[in-house]
Amino acid sequence: MYGLPQRTERNKPLHKTKVFEKFDLTALQRDSFDADISRMFITHVVAESTIPTIKAGKEVTDFYVIEVALKRRDYYAKNIELLAKFIPRKLLFVLHFEEQAQLVIHHTKLICSAWQQCDTLDIPLTGLDLDAVWENIVKSIGQIEVQEGNTLTEQIVADDTRAKLMKQIEQLEKKARTEKQPRKKLEFYSKIQTLKQML
Repeated sequence: MYGLPQRTERNKPLHKTKVFEKFDLTALQRDSFDADISRMFITHVVAESTIPTIKAGKEVTDFYVIEVALKRRDYYAKNIELLAKFIPRKLLFVLHFEEQAQLVIHHTKLICSAWQQCDTLDIPLTGLDLDAVWENIVKSIGQIEVQEGNTLTEQIVADDTRAKLMKQIEQLEKKARTEKQPRKKLEFYSKIQTLKQML
């Protein structure tokens, strides 16, 4: 299943009531969680004990694969973030909706893959230890290219900053195009140039 060795397989259900109890959710939060999520299972445990050829890392000694059956594809991300806090270890989520699935991982923030057919879903285990395996999974899901001199976390922050700057530039360019006053137009272009230098 998901290209993972049979020795890693588990079939342990996670009950919604346990999540509600642990986080003392409001009625509104419970309703939101229940509207998104149908069932949850720990389907795999990836560790040195289940895959002896991959050694435990300094930071990652194991991680769980959690399968989440969704009631709707347009789920509320906060509910998955809540699940990420529920179990105090590294988690890789496989979100299912009908015949499609999406891989989601929490590494400084929620990182999601594109949706794909369930039967084509594959979790690659590449690396000599679990630190490297985990990092490669994060990079694969988020399609992150780590620039030389950056750590994975630093690259995620840098990519987020760049995306925000690009959005600001786009908004300013739109305003500049519709602005009638030459002085204001010039101000917009000046701001755009400043932001472009920060990229």
